Amino acid sequence: MAEELSDIEASADRTVAAAAGPDAYPPSDEPLLRIEGVVKSFGGFRAVDGVSLDIRAGEFFALLGPSGCGKTTLLRMLAGFEAPDAGRILLGGRDIAPTLPHERPINMMFQNYALFPHLSVRDNIAFGLKRMGMARADIAARVAEMVALVKLGGLEKRKPDQLSGGQRQRVALARSLARRPKVLLLDEPLAALDKKLRESTQGELLELQRRLGMTFIIVTHDQEEAMTMADRIGVMDAGRLDQVAAPRELYEAPRSRWIAEFVGDINLFDGELQSQDGHRLTIATRDAGALLVAAPDRALDKAKVSIAIRPEKVKLSRRGPASDAGQGSAINRLDGVVTDVCYLGGTTTYKVRLDAGGTVRSSMANTARIDIDAYGIDQHVVAWFTPDDCLVLEQ
Repeated sequence: MAEELSDIEASADRTVAAAAGPDAYPPSDEPLLRIEGVVKSFGGFRAVDGVSLDIRAGEFFALLGPSGCGKTTLLRMLAGFEAPDAGRILLGGRDIAPTLPHERPINMMFQNYALFPHLSVRDNIAFGLKRMGMARADIAARVAEMVALVKLGGLEKRKPDQLSGGQRQRVALARSLARRPKVLLLDEPLAALDKKLRESTQGELLELQRRLGMTFIIVTHDQEEAMTMADRIGVMDAGRLDQVAAPRELYEAPRSRWIAEFVGDINLFDGELQSQDGHRLTIATRDAGALLVAAPDRALDKAKVSIAIRPEKVKLSRRGPASDAGQGSAINRLDGVVTDVCYLGGTTTYKVRLDAGGTVRSSMANTARIDIDAYGIDQHVVAWFTPDDCLVLEQ
């Protein structure tokens, strides 16, 4: 087993070494971590259903999805706490299924941190190193390195109950990094922190990952967290991996109506293809009338479609777009009345009841400290957007 582990680590080391910096990936097509058709069931419930995924060295990858979608089960299989019923998990090209969790060059940081309450910060960080049989002097040096890395200097003798939530999170992170794993798994690591601390910790965690050049895989149900931190995001639902993409692509070009609704806020209008003129489609909708949209880069298999428009793409004005908007008759113009206003500091979100019967949400930046032109409840407005602002999704 020791010889096999050594082979796995050596192979993974070669892949990691090819990533010379935090933004560099291996020059070959071989990923650091490869998941091939993995299946996991509990009784009659299939928690993970044929997931295949490649993760590169030095990548910050996020598994995003609602509770019960299978993301944590997949993470536990990577860590070795669950065995797949089918499929393979390869690290550096070697199957790690026979390797015990504590012998894998993979560490997992748990959602509840799992700190030992009777041990100090120093001893919590050193725990895994002692189990490895590391020399005492080397342990002291490694612990000091980790304490400095996560900025816990002066707190080494404190117990977990003497620390804040953010400090306990740093101890758990330091303990996970102390063994210098090839891959660090993070299961909802920021869920217990308040919003302000969570936002600052996201930046610190991202900076740390880039400085180390290590592969991080984070599980979260928080879309904003995944979008902020990850190089790529895999969206899971009902045990399946529905889409893997960079944050911008996932937001601007979701593959399905479900992903469009799950990732960010969205306006959706159901309709039917009426006509096509070059790169423009006319979609007849019940709630917004006829809409002009840009034709997708694929042929539509069905006449019934959904039109998706992000709220920040919807502009509001009192009389419609200015004549110099440069869009001519291609602009979609929807008359309506403001029914709700939500001030969020940097933006204001308006809900507009359309004359055609539906509703649309518009998110507009607050560029002035006092906006005398802001729209109020019951005010008539024109909501407008271009065909290129629309995404066509098959129902």
